[in-house]
Amino acid sequence: MNSNPSSTSFSGIITFRFAFLYFILFFNPLGYFSGIPVLEWLPQLVRLPFDALTFFLNDRLFHIKPVLNQFGGGSGDTSFGWAQQFTFLILSGLGALVWTIADPKSKSYPKLHYWLCILVRFTLAGVSFSYGILKVFAMQMHFPNMSQMATPLGDYLPMRFSWMFIGYSAPYQIFSGLAEVAVGLLLFWRKTALLGALLAVGVFANVVMLNYSYDIPVKIYSSNLLISSIFLVWQERNRLISFFIQNSPTVPSLLFEKAYSIKWQKATRIVLKTAFFLFTFGFTLADTFSYYQDTKQQNTKVLEPIRPGMYHVELFVKNGDTIPESLADSLRWRDVIFDYNGQGSFSAQDSSFRMRYGRAYFSYQPDSLGSKLDWKISAFDRESLVSFAMQIPEDDRIILNGQKGVDSLYLVLKKLNRHFPITERQFHWISESNR
Repeated sequence: MNSNPSSTSFSGIITFRFAFLYFILFFNPLGYFSGIPVLEWLPQLVRLPFDALTFFLNDRLFHIKPVLNQFGGGSGDTSFGWAQQFTFLILSGLGALVWTIADPKSKSYPKLHYWLCILVRFTLAGVSFSYGILKVFAMQMHFPNMSQMATPLGDYLPMRFSWMFIGYSAPYQIFSGLAEVAVGLLLFWRKTALLGALLAVGVFANVVMLNYSYDIPVKIYSSNLLISSIFLVWQERNRLISFFIQNSPTVPSLLFEKAYSIKWQKATRIVLKTAFFLFTFGFTLADTFSYYQDTKQQNTKVLEPIRPGMYHVELFVKNGDTIPESLADSLRWRDVIFDYNGQGSFSAQDSSFRMRYGRAYFSYQPDSLGSKLDWKISAFDRESLVSFAMQIPEDDRIILNGQKGVDSLYLVLKKLNRHFPITERQFHWISESNR
């Protein structure tokens, strides 16, 4: 498409029709109503029939998996996600073909072009605010906790490794968040929209490379954000080529210029734009700040009388048998970590707990007398997986005696003076050698 949509080539008009249908399908303008309690059902009007079509096409055409996984527990690259992506591409292609057959004479759609650019521009702005503000508070990627630091580096998958890499450095995360917030602010205003789109290409290209290089399961969504950024820049390509390459004068952009002569139209434009800014920026800022305060308290919350730290399992007795320490025994507990806010883990293979990277995770809660300690898979569970009678004869020693299923357990834990150098967050202007 040309930056001037009033004159478009045949290939350009086909491309526009495809892009129009694709972005409408992928971004679903009705999705803006999902945050409004009374109107949250509106996005379902579009989503449900297209979900059904996605399942149908997978059964007949894609065959990605016999049963699609629609809910990936945080992953956007599920089998359903890929089937949906292919469905949108096919629908956009077929729709552009039918549109061309039904309307072969039209050479441009200036109004549709304007509204499509508006949709893409403000969608990118909203996404940039949501991710950017979270990073500004250093809340998207968290600093590694004790259990993560006690896990051997080689046990991590690439995504978790990258998450901790970014979470380790709050300044770097804040810097990347400010860049994303800047994208949203620049896209929000017409006069700076092109600069925002250019910055968006750089920001989302970096995100895409991280996702692909570290196998982070947001490849589909981030790729579409990058494509959307390039789409906005592409609309201004003639001006950019004239200025940056040909070193020739260029005229002001009319891409987002639309004159409203009627008062109610002007007022509506201001009201909608203000509401969008308050919802995407203001609400996100307030919600993230509240989340930041809660998390900050949780990260330092100590459940007395447990002292957070890493404990060596000096004695491990199971069903009356003392099991000696052995690196070859993956079932024998070697260390237990009691972290802040009732989170913990131990180094052993036990599928009855939540296994992550070779460690079994649990939530713990001592009673008010400090004589009983309950372990659950999650803090939200009602039933305890194991309840220990607890004794603390010394500040650095804990004795636990309890029943886990059919097994009786007796443990003696000794608190280690374990120091993780990574927690120092070192910075040196002068470095005489590599560390």
